[in-house]
Amino acid sequence: MDRVKNKVAIVTGGASGLGKSSAILLAREGAKIVITDLDEENGNKVVQQIKNDGGEAIFIKQDVSKEDQWKMVIDRTLKTYEKLNILANAAGIAIGKNVEDITLADWKRLLSINLDGSFLGTQYAIKAMKETGEGGSIINFSSIEGLIGDPNLPAYNASKGGVTIFTKSAALHCAKQGYKIRVNSIHPAYIWTPMVENLLKAQGNLEEGKKYLESLHPVGHLGEPDDIGYGVVYLASDESKFITGSGLVIDGGYTAQ
Repeated sequence: MDRVKNKVAIVTGGASGLGKSSAILLAREGAKIVITDLDEENGNKVVQQIKNDGGEAIFIKQDVSKEDQWKMVIDRTLKTYEKLNILANAAGIAIGKNVEDITLADWKRLLSINLDGSFLGTQYAIKAMKETGEGGSIINFSSIEGLIGDPNLPAYNASKGGVTIFTKSAALHCAKQGYKIRVNSIHPAYIWTPMVENLLKAQGNLEEGKKYLESLHPVGHLGEPDDIGYGVVYLASDESKFITGSGLVIDGGYTAQ
């Protein structure tokens, strides 16, 4: 229960899905949590859930694509908890349109959240972690779609592929500078979250779409948010102290095919 005891973690996109699960599991293992999201109502519900379980958490409304809001989140985190040890960059969106149908506006919006958000979060977290001198762990949410292509997810592929390679660059920089900051990516397959559910609804029949996605995974079912949350806890903890610049693939065998 104390795998990240007394560590301070920022979890973006923490109001739902993978971010919510990551925040709850990190809190359960002893971390103090800063949840950020645009969804104020559900973000505060997650904070209350953590507090009800005996944990400590606050919520900050944030658009991860805006640099000034990253400065605000980091400043408030340091003011409240005096340090930062963990960043889980879980905020993200998906748009299911092929390369012929997606608009430039959709493309730019998706990349601003998925890729710019990961860049800004990593940059500002490194600065904060350097100041306290304790080092830390940054976990950038990529995807199996950052490793393989999908004909209906060109912008998502581009954003997550960018996150994958950017993470390696940041990890090498931190290691060579001696910062004691590890930077890794995590690569979920299809996990049953509001984002996946909404993507299927936009494409047509929800139940048929879910069955199709299940069939893509050799294990025969979709993942659950906690499957990813436990991976985040591992990468955030000192158990993974020899891991940096790597990608943790949690995909039910999807990319083994």
